[in-house]
Amino acid sequence: MLAMDSLNRARAELVALYRRTGADVPFGDPLPSHGTEMEGWFWRLTDPATGRVVVALCSCNRHAGGDWSTVAIALEPSGVVRSAAFDTAVADRRQFAIHAEDGSGFLDADRSRLQLTIDDCAVDLRVDNTEPWPKVFGGGGMFSSVPFLNQYWHPYCLGGRVSGSVKGAGVDWQFDDARLYCERNWGAGFPQRWWWGEAHDFDQGDACVAFSGGLLELGPIHREVTGVVVRLGSRVLRITPPAPVSSRFDRDDWHWQISARTARFVVELDGSGAGRAPHVLPVPVPAERRNIDTDYEFLAGTLRCTVREWGRVIFDGTSHLAALEVGDRPQ
Repeated sequence: MLAMDSLNRARAELVALYRRTGADVPFGDPLPSHGTEMEGWFWRLTDPATGRVVVALCSCNRHAGGDWSTVAIALEPSGVVRSAAFDTAVADRRQFAIHAEDGSGFLDADRSRLQLTIDDCAVDLRVDNTEPWPKVFGGGGMFSSVPFLNQYWHPYCLGGRVSGSVKGAGVDWQFDDARLYCERNWGAGFPQRWWWGEAHDFDQGDACVAFSGGLLELGPIHREVTGVVVRLGSRVLRITPPAPVSSRFDRDDWHWQISARTARFVVELDGSGAGRAPHVLPVPVPAERRNIDTDYEFLAGTLRCTVREWGRVIFDGTSHLAALEVGDRPQ
């Protein structure tokens, strides 16, 4: 028994060291902190009956003078954005638990609860991840287990349920069994440029779609990479390089186009934010202990998703509560 305990402790220590590089072991749990320079968590809930969308985000940012946190709340259709840089932040490396606070508010989050207050706006939600991630590797596919990448991405909740309230900033919203999407991103910080989108309120079927792309860096290697995840009922498709995934973004008319292919599946995404103004969200600069406003996200854009299997269309749906985002980080 003692020998087995020692072996388990040694294994846990090795996994912790490996995770410190940003990578995860197969079947690992990406939700607890890895201890990288920037650790981000993101929640997005929608209520199609009212057209309401709530985005809450936070990051734990490493700094020699003490860890700090980027936090934000964005609301649609009110157009409200509240963001801040909290002076303190603690993210547990053993379990999913985050705490941050400042004179302007606080954050407490774990697998079942999110409480976030920024100035006059407060989010208090009970979370139920009814569609957890089912794959061996995370959202980045095999890249999820490659150490020292500048950015990792994992959509860990592909259609959960949430109840609670959002109050202040001119709103008093109650939610009961609303739809929920959650994800993680972590690494050295945001890439130099990125594009992203998510939708789960389609006009047909039980589906959730997410894509994430950006300039991936590993030492001298710089490459634009995009990954696509689609949940159709109980099936989850993930298409990432080395499979061919192409992406195009036109900022003049806020138009996203993604095409991802394998021998069996083809996923085509066409998104638009035309006619609306994007919310401007904060991006952390961990080493400088400050946020920059270079993240432009539509909370209620339009996204059409078409999925083919062996050439036959198995899903063709459109969401008008889609999140569509593009951003960059000054050099």
